[in-house]
Amino acid sequence: MSQNGAVPGEPVKKDENSRRGNWGNQIEFVLTSVGYAVGLGNVWRFPYLCYRNGGGAFMLPYFIMLVFCGIPLFFLELSFGQFASQGCLGVWKISPMFKGVGYGMMVVSTYIGIYYNVVICIAFYYFFMSMTNLLPWTYCNNPWNTPDCSGVLGSSPRFNASLANATTSLVAAASEVVNRTKRTSPSEEYWKHYVLNISDDIGNFGEVRLPILGCLAVSWFVVFLCLIKGVKSSGKVVYFTATFPYLVLTILFIRGITLDGAINGIKFYLTPQWQKVLDAKVWGDAASQIFYSLGCAWGGLITMASYNKFHNNCFRDSIIISVTNCATSVYAGFVIFSILGFMAHNLNVPVSEVADHGPGLAFVAYPEALTLLPISPLWSLLFFFMLILLGLGTQVRLENCTLPTGGIYWLLLMDNYAASFSLVIISCIMCICVMYVYGYRNYFKDVEMMLGFPPPLFFKVCWRFISPLIISFILIFTVIQYKPIKYNNYVYPGWSLAIGFSMALSSVVCIPIYALYKISRSPGATFREVQTPSFNAHIKREFPNNLPLNWEHT
Repeated sequence: MSQNGAVPGEPVKKDENSRRGNWGNQIEFVLTSVGYAVGLGNVWRFPYLCYRNGGGAFMLPYFIMLVFCGIPLFFLELSFGQFASQGCLGVWKISPMFKGVGYGMMVVSTYIGIYYNVVICIAFYYFFMSMTNLLPWTYCNNPWNTPDCSGVLGSSPRFNASLANATTSLVAAASEVVNRTKRTSPSEEYWKHYVLNISDDIGNFGEVRLPILGCLAVSWFVVFLCLIKGVKSSGKVVYFTATFPYLVLTILFIRGITLDGAINGIKFYLTPQWQKVLDAKVWGDAASQIFYSLGCAWGGLITMASYNKFHNNCFRDSIIISVTNCATSVYAGFVIFSILGFMAHNLNVPVSEVADHGPGLAFVAYPEALTLLPISPLWSLLFFFMLILLGLGTQVRLENCTLPTGGIYWLLLMDNYAASFSLVIISCIMCICVMYVYGYRNYFKDVEMMLGFPPPLFFKVCWRFISPLIISFILIFTVIQYKPIKYNNYVYPGWSLAIGFSMALSSVVCIPIYALYKISRSPGATFREVQTPSFNAHIKREFPNNLPLNWEHT
């Protein structure tokens, strides 16, 4: 086999897919994949899961899951889609009985699309509310504030006509913090009492928030514009969307680490709490976050890789994208935990108690830091514009929903059940199917034909043994140590957890249901024939000029 993967003696094939199209160039694919993998999961979901699971206690399982499961399965999906030049359904011609895996990916992506765009619409809301001379969450003298509110900047500007007054105000605020037993920041009260106007129960829907509904309509319209011309238009957009967020994060990082108390937040972030490391819930959250942030089992990686040129080095791409994704999460963690340390210092509480342990953390900590920057409305506009870009880089499905006053409960429910362990299970089944149904020897030869070199030994071992075993153990111990989710002190009722489990199972159940359907529609065929038909025959019928191997490029 030659360096580019062609078989000696055979005519050299063009490396383009004229029927489906390819990326304009390789940079577009890498940036699009980075934008798909690096998104709100890094600056919104990772920090709140890390905060909920004890900071450093979450980091150890996170890195273990990245090395032994995340990167190997990310490479598997990229190579799978690139080799087949098919989407998440078409690739299962290797084993039609397992096409339900593709349908499961579509169900998961639908759920993620439903609530993911809600987060984007909240970012739009904050973006529009930043178009003012004074950020509305800067001070505590608003109608939605409570007596427990304690702003770092003291009172409203009209009481701070001079530097002396400002200094006096800061001292008074500090004294007030010491004297009170419970303090909340203005950014947290703005989030809870004004943006969400949160209800007391998940069953209490309340009214639809019309401003947020309008922002949701705007977010769907922008997604439509980004994808209106398919891969060609989305490939051009990412030159900006995948790079701009790093500039904003760097500015907030520099500001965050210079704040008083920031070091305490960073210590909380990096110091493991070993008693929590033994909790299966922490490992389960780490596993789900790896698959969530990398985009594994969504179907999007397979689809995007299908537009690659056949001999593209997807192994190199998988390493670059995965490491970039992990580094971005860790970087965003430094930003948010330095801010949490500062907030804890000023509110005179431990870092673990400074804010809600839920999905609203990003909309509390980041806005708090923005008020401390010069020309804060400008930086707020840039930051929430960054969140919008990160969300748009990942949002590939068009669904619809509204955010009523009980919406945060539903968002957390969907985040924990609809798109959590189902991702892990689907990825595991896909790996087992490719390795043991289609056959690991066949797949290793396919990858070698495509790349010009075989998969590294580490990936071969992970695909066949390590990744499925780790995932299986985590799932088993998570079931044994299962704890229902909570939103701070709110305990979810049983009926809502039943809905959550139903959403989780609805994607996984596609796999056995489709397998039974396929078997029932193939009377007289043996089990082996149903699960692995002659793929060579199918390829030769559709693409008679392709190379005579197990799988061929279209």
